[in-house]
Amino acid sequence: MFLTNSKGSLENRRNKIYKILINGFFIAFAVCCLIPMITVISISISPEDDIMKFGYQIFPKHIDFLSYKYIFAYPKQILNAYGVTFFVTIGGTLLALLINSMAAYALSRKQFEYRNPLAFIVFFTTMFSGGLIPWYILITNYLHLSNTIWVMIIPSLASPWNMFLLRTNFKAIPDSIIESAKIDGANEMYIYYKLILPLSKPALATIGLFFSLGFWNDWWLCLLFIDKSGLFNLQYILYRMMANITYLTSQMPLNLGLVVDTSQIPNESARMATVILAAGPMLFVFTFFQKYFVQGLTVGSIKG
Repeated sequence: MFLTNSKGSLENRRNKIYKILINGFFIAFAVCCLIPMITVISISISPEDDIMKFGYQIFPKHIDFLSYKYIFAYPKQILNAYGVTFFVTIGGTLLALLINSMAAYALSRKQFEYRNPLAFIVFFTTMFSGGLIPWYILITNYLHLSNTIWVMIIPSLASPWNMFLLRTNFKAIPDSIIESAKIDGANEMYIYYKLILPLSKPALATIGLFFSLGFWNDWWLCLLFIDKSGLFNLQYILYRMMANITYLTSQMPLNLGLVVDTSQIPNESARMATVILAAGPMLFVFTFFQKYFVQGLTVGSIKG
């Protein structure tokens, strides 16, 4: 009896030690992950002189919001860019989920006669493309999407990789569920909307996160096709601001005979401020997708 109690207490102590070590490791890992973000915030509110003298600091020696004042010198422009970016991200993500999930559902149905040829066409686009110039001509001369907000949405709606990921998830749904719904008189659209989508929330949330990150971080389409300042998105506005700062703090103005007071122009702090403004909303959104994210990534890892 005494030996049994001693063994049990010893095992409990070992389990407690293991838990303390594991929890301590993950706490330390979480702190290490937070340090870069804290450092970015610290640099964004640090004076430029302190950054030049002391380098990057986790905690600022002095607090200065000059970088944010520079970025928000024209607040209407930034707020308008936020509005455009939110519209493109939300609208583009919803449309992309609709198009890719409907295509994936068609590819997952064995009764669909042209399933294999369509899957080959989708897969073929992952290996070859028409090229940048034909794509540019298609967008500008045939679709006439230049200087419209849709040019930042339509070219990025379809994703072959996401289609195949959703198709794999749809295939994992038992056929008996679909057959029972058909026996009850349900058509394909009802099955897709009432059965397939609710059962695929983890995969849809994961794909939606990928699409939302792509739409939010895109500035290249705006650079190529948008000339109206009212349609500039956030990433392109921040890109232009940093390009202006880089130009003003370089030697080019001096070579042109221009006198510029660079002491009043933030450089490194402005870079970090743009990171905060660009990444902040997505960090907030990620918290809502987190519970689906890991589960959605592992969809289809066992059954292909």
